[in-house]
Amino acid sequence: MTENILQVSHLNKTFHFKTKNVKHANHAVSDVSFEIKQGEVFGLVGESGSGKSTIANLLMNLESVDSGQIIFNGEIIAGTDSKNTFPYGDIQIVFQDPRSSLDPRMSIRQIIEEPLKFLSQEKRSTLGSSENILKLIRAVGLREEHLDRKPHQFSGGQRQRVAIARALVTQPKLVVLDEPTSALDISVQAQVINLLKSLQKEFGLTYLFISHNMGVVKYLCDRIGVLNLGKLVEVATNEEIFNRPTHEYTKKLLSSVPTMFQEG
Repeated sequence: MTENILQVSHLNKTFHFKTKNVKHANHAVSDVSFEIKQGEVFGLVGESGSGKSTIANLLMNLESVDSGQIIFNGEIIAGTDSKNTFPYGDIQIVFQDPRSSLDPRMSIRQIIEEPLKFLSQEKRSTLGSSENILKLIRAVGLREEHLDRKPHQFSGGQRQRVAIARALVTQPKLVVLDEPTSALDISVQAQVINLLKSLQKEFGLTYLFISHNMGVVKYLCDRIGVLNLGKLVEVATNEEIFNRPTHEYTKKLLSSVPTMFQEG
């Protein structure tokens, strides 16, 4: 893991709103910089409202950058000097709640194939082949007969497996995982986390894993960035964060982790 696949440099995002004719500004992301190396799992942690999901939306071009840069594979894709070209297919996302992120009117096959419409005809033909779709559905732990069903026919954990298959169909270089287990029952959270870990090894994936659950982050991530009120207060390896944290906010987050996750 030597080359940076993603570089975020001095990223800023402010949301403006009014209440009772009074203008307010929410500085959701303030001067955030970090990089993600090819093949690693980078964790972004913090409490609700710390700016984690805003960063995910900025990376996915779902929100516009106020200032700063996002560089992917050496190309500026957002911010200063950007050519406003987003690398569809090379960056994919798995959202927090599969019930709201999957179209209830579409079959599982249609949902998985949907991201391919942004790619060239040649890539659509190859990646959308029956063989490739079947390989994906099996890789996430589902069966061929599931392809013709609708999302409401599945459990929460199964729906998230569908969302993961949809994210992988374009063979992305980076997958953003925005709290991918927090909407699931505790009994299936570990299954999905283990699936993500096995898929990362099988397909050589790079993850940005966003979470408030420090126990899960310890299990999955190589390096970790800690967000507090939109600011990145600490970035270090997994071992350094859990054994030698330097920032008081990081220590506060770790105090909420069950002892069994802190050992070893």
